[in-house]
Amino acid sequence: MTVMRTGLLNLTEDRTKGFLQHFTDHPIKGMMIGAVLTALLQSSSAVMVITVGLVAAGYLSFYQSIGIMLGSNIGTTLTTELITLDISNYVFPLLIIGFLLLFSKKKLPFSIGSSIFGLGCLFVAMGGFESLALPLSLFPNVQEFLMHTNDRHLIGVFLGTVITALIHSSSATVGISMSFLNNGLLSLPAGIAIMLGANIGTCITAYMASIGGIKEAKLTAYAHIWLNVFGVLAFFPLIPLLGKVVEFLAVSADVQLAHSSVIFNIVCSFVALPFVKPFSRFVERLHR
Repeated sequence: MTVMRTGLLNLTEDRTKGFLQHFTDHPIKGMMIGAVLTALLQSSSAVMVITVGLVAAGYLSFYQSIGIMLGSNIGTTLTTELITLDISNYVFPLLIIGFLLLFSKKKLPFSIGSSIFGLGCLFVAMGGFESLALPLSLFPNVQEFLMHTNDRHLIGVFLGTVITALIHSSSATVGISMSFLNNGLLSLPAGIAIMLGANIGTCITAYMASIGGIKEAKLTAYAHIWLNVFGVLAFFPLIPLLGKVVEFLAVSADVQLAHSSVIFNIVCSFVALPFVKPFSRFVERLHR
């Protein structure tokens, strides 16, 4: 994912900064731009790091950044939907073409090569998770831990938060959960709990980017954390209901989890959108 993100960022970084500066005067515009750019870059963390950097440099205000983070939460769900696709016949050509383009000294082919090679590696990694899930579950300690996660959803939220904070990718955490789901080792509600925690854990990247920055940059990072924490607190009691909804929408367990991520982030972002001003004042008062 880092290789793919590098390639996509090299292709679009200048334009990304331009869009973020010029089309975020209203939270609705900010949310739309944040969603589109995150979908293109396949990383909410990358968009948030760029946003924090622009706020720190004085090109964006803290208020403008909130719309972008609402959109980035929506855009990142494209990755979880993407990794549920079966493109096994195309993975090897993607790796070969991408690997060859990595040797180019020109920016455009190198960036395209990074994107293609990273995408191929992502699907190889997902296959690796899938094949390792069952052997890993044979260890007694892992079995016991999975049982606790299935019984206590709060453990799942904690697990998703910690893993995502360590690997800086909520999509990868959800992908790992999908492999356990597909092998019947993890229940759907437990997978949803891990997905909720992953949304909190992904805030660590923006927070680290704000360290040493101006006050507004730090407020942006804090707002990102609080936004996701409030969303998780609101949805945590609704985990069983969300599980039933996605079971109606899809048959495959991994697709159900991907859909739950889409529903969670879209609902949270659209509910928060009318309250951007009071939310920004809340964060400013809390973190004076």
